Amino acid sequence: MSAQRLRIVPSRFAVEHLPEATFPEDDEWIALVRAPEGLTVVRDAPSWAEGEIWIGLYGDRSKHGRETGMPAAIVGPLAESGIPTFVLSTYHADLVLVPEHRLVEATAALRETGHRVDER
Repeated sequence: MSAQRLRIVPSRFAVEHLPEATFPEDDEWIALVRAPEGLTVVRDAPSWAEGEIWIGLYGDRSKHGRETGMPAAIVGPLAESGIPTFVLSTYHADLVLVPEHRLVEATAALRETGHRVDER
């Protein structure tokens, strides 16, 4: 697995679980994942949001789909550091969310393993 160039997405994200929903009531979402246990909704977190807020690390678009193990190369060092992740893959790249209060620790763990992380 090769090192990646990541950038920190300027948005803050909220991740919600809606156990009885098949689609959110609004259209203010970024990503939806429907599973047997309900709907997971990722949306921009408003500035006043409370609870777990996530920050996104967006992968190198030029490598997506061309190399195996790209999400693992990011998630592995974070897991070894005990940092929770929430991963969304797009056609172009992977978006790895980490808790906002662990962002400094997450970027340090990634840099220690050879990844480049560009600030916001």
